[in-house]
Amino acid sequence: MADPHAGNSRFDSGSVLFFIYKWRKPLGIIALTAIVLSFVFSSPLFVTPKFRSDVILYPSASSSISKALLTERSGQRFDILDFGQDSQTEHMLQILNSSRIRNKVVERFNLMQHYNIDPDHRYRQTRLQREYQNNISFRRTEYMAVRITVLDKDPQMAADVANYIASLVDSVRNNMIKDVAIPGFHIVEQQFFQLQEEIRAKEDSMTRLRQLGVHEYESQSEMLNQQLAIEVARNNRPAIKALEERLDILSKYGGAYVSLRDQLVHDHKQLSLLRTRYEEAKVDAEQLLPFKFVVEEAIKAERKSYPIRWLIMVLSTFGALLAGVIVIILVENFKEMATYVSIQKKNYAEGISIPIAEEEKGRKTISNIKKN
Repeated sequence: MADPHAGNSRFDSGSVLFFIYKWRKPLGIIALTAIVLSFVFSSPLFVTPKFRSDVILYPSASSSISKALLTERSGQRFDILDFGQDSQTEHMLQILNSSRIRNKVVERFNLMQHYNIDPDHRYRQTRLQREYQNNISFRRTEYMAVRITVLDKDPQMAADVANYIASLVDSVRNNMIKDVAIPGFHIVEQQFFQLQEEIRAKEDSMTRLRQLGVHEYESQSEMLNQQLAIEVARNNRPAIKALEERLDILSKYGGAYVSLRDQLVHDHKQLSLLRTRYEEAKVDAEQLLPFKFVVEEAIKAERKSYPIRWLIMVLSTFGALLAGVIVIILVENFKEMATYVSIQKKNYAEGISIPIAEEEKGRKTISNIKKN
């Protein structure tokens, strides 16, 4: 069996065209009003035009000067000319969004006054931060670079702010690194010079032991014992006494000599390793290395980027027409429902009962009458 309501649910382009034609004048007035109002309220009288400037940066791949230039250890050396990967890009974005850069930009360009924020306002910092975030943004491009975007009512100001932020990346990053590198260098420096002093003291002790006659404990002890055996066989009392005295010195200071000698061998190896760390830490603490490659610098914009008036007018007109259609449909349905309720009340007062089929037929008749 065919569905009697199938025809009503099907999209009827003729009804739509008839509806538009029937209400063409109100809809035309709505569209014209929306165009005029959107044109007026998007003008510079109500919306301040803003100009856009962009800087595109690539982070470098090197993490420190010593690893990039000095170290020879396998897997630890970086090429300072390589572009950074995901991690370096994320680091740069985090630095750009830091309060260190924001505070420097606010102070350099006096943004509190530039954005017309009352310095005595209770929430001046909140308003300043909101304006800063609305006008200055940072994002990663599809090619893994970083884009700095600045919007401002002054095109030269927008370009200057963007270029200044780009220039701050290196200084802020290097300052952050030096906050760790300088104390680290002082620690390595202290250990390096302390080990040098210890080696110097041990070498002085070795010199004193050599003055006492202890030069090379193992070979010297072996030679003296051999010579003592020879002199004993000869029964050479003076020689035997002299050799025994030298052997007594060896037995007294030989252990200290061997201990100091072994310590000095170990300390010289440690000093060699520590010297390498000292030189690397000194370079990291005292030298600077750029963290970025500037692909495109900001220039003064010639045309405004905000607001886009034609887009505002199109969206406003479409929204106004849609709202107007909805209101008209609601008004028509309300009138039809009011007419139906009025008929029902009249029939109920007269004691007339109308079957459901007749009610549906009556509603359709009323609708047709209104359309015609």
